[in-house]
Amino acid sequence: MTKSYTSLSEIKSGIANGETTVEKLVKSYLNKIALNSHLNAFNEVFGDEALDCAKQVDLRIKQGIAGKLAGLVIAIKDNICYKGHKINASSKILTNFTSVYSSTVVERLLAEDAVIIGRCNCDEFGMGAANENSYFGPVKNYADETRVSGGSSGGSAVAVQAGMCHAALGTDTGGSVRQPASFCGLVGLKPTYGRISRYGIIAYASSFDQVGTITKSVEDAALLLEVIAGRDGHDSTLTDTEVPSFSNELRPSSIKKIAYIQQALSSPGVDTEVKNALANSIEKLRAEGHIVKPIAFDYLDYLVPAYYILAMAEASSNLSRFDGVHYGYRSPAAVDLESTYKRSRSEGFGKEVKRRIMLGTFVLSSGYYDAYYAKAQKVRRLIRQKTDDILQEYDFILIPTAPEPAFPIGKKEKDPVVTYLSDIFTVQASLTGSPAISLPAGNNSKGLPLGLQLLGRNFEEQELLNFSKYFLELQKN
Repeated sequence: MTKSYTSLSEIKSGIANGETTVEKLVKSYLNKIALNSHLNAFNEVFGDEALDCAKQVDLRIKQGIAGKLAGLVIAIKDNICYKGHKINASSKILTNFTSVYSSTVVERLLAEDAVIIGRCNCDEFGMGAANENSYFGPVKNYADETRVSGGSSGGSAVAVQAGMCHAALGTDTGGSVRQPASFCGLVGLKPTYGRISRYGIIAYASSFDQVGTITKSVEDAALLLEVIAGRDGHDSTLTDTEVPSFSNELRPSSIKKIAYIQQALSSPGVDTEVKNALANSIEKLRAEGHIVKPIAFDYLDYLVPAYYILAMAEASSNLSRFDGVHYGYRSPAAVDLESTYKRSRSEGFGKEVKRRIMLGTFVLSSGYYDAYYAKAQKVRRLIRQKTDDILQEYDFILIPTAPEPAFPIGKKEKDPVVTYLSDIFTVQASLTGSPAISLPAGNNSKGLPLGLQLLGRNFEEQELLNFSKYFLELQKN
């Protein structure tokens, strides 16, 4: 069995001293995938292809011409296009669809000699907070197989958690990288909206969707962000902001001023052990000389409603392209154009996706547009302004990633509103476009991972990563 590595720098050292090779690493991960297939983390494994790629990377390492990700074996979420490979977004409606091009993030991974080992299970079209809405079934948490993995990037998180790959890419619309990272004890980074190209990512809600990373270390999150971020002519929503050398600029953090939302410690809806983890971190930070103060966030109750109204509206528009005509699943019972649309969409989409499309169509409809969609946009602007005001006075906002640890599979499935409220602490960064990172905060009394989240200023990921590395080291003391 190959040694377990916590960072790519450790892997590179192991390769340099002859301890391992990329080929050995891939074989070890494939072994783990086979042993843990019951966790349902992968929709497809690129076994032979990954081994061939690993041999080529090993050769490039010997020749001294390997890219900066040589030695990294990574998985991608099943909504990220990879040319010549199937992509389903974990939905029946994309049955047997093969991508004809690669996403920008995949091209950049391959250009730096990363090995892509497979595509990971997720909530259908990224719609869920538990990875229970997949056509391929739920993903099980490696820490406790009766518990959810978190969603929607649950397969990506469990693949890293269970040692089936070293790192993974997910997408974060309302917390879909950060929440599963929290449930699985990992580092989940959602960068500033507009930092990473969305070209080749199957859209859910275009003004929220952002590619993010799931890793075991802040160092790897910094390196991956450095590689996949930056200008791309295929995505007009990207900014021209320069991409720093994040991994080389990781430095010790100075004394910071940090705000925490006081409702996170006072609300009865937040798990007691999550509150304790937050309170303990606050005390440790204060003991180190940081200024940590409570703030009241008056719009907390409006975060989830505003997010879901806007996200569902965008989903109803984006998912209209899946109609049984152009590609993917077509109902065998269809007899004409109208029945092709109706039957293919009714049979091809899962329950939660249909619910969100219908709700999104409703809030955009004549007579309700101003009452719901337009009002939610105004609330979004207020939330963004309030968050910006806080971050002008403070360096970071510290809150839990989720109000509770991973919950039992099936517990919340019957009441979607309860599931939506799982996003209470993650959607703030999604609504504002701010960079946010979920960091491991130990385990609860049942051995389930807990996570805390830091929000930073737009395009100041370097400061966020620097402090995150320091924060994790502080948690160990």
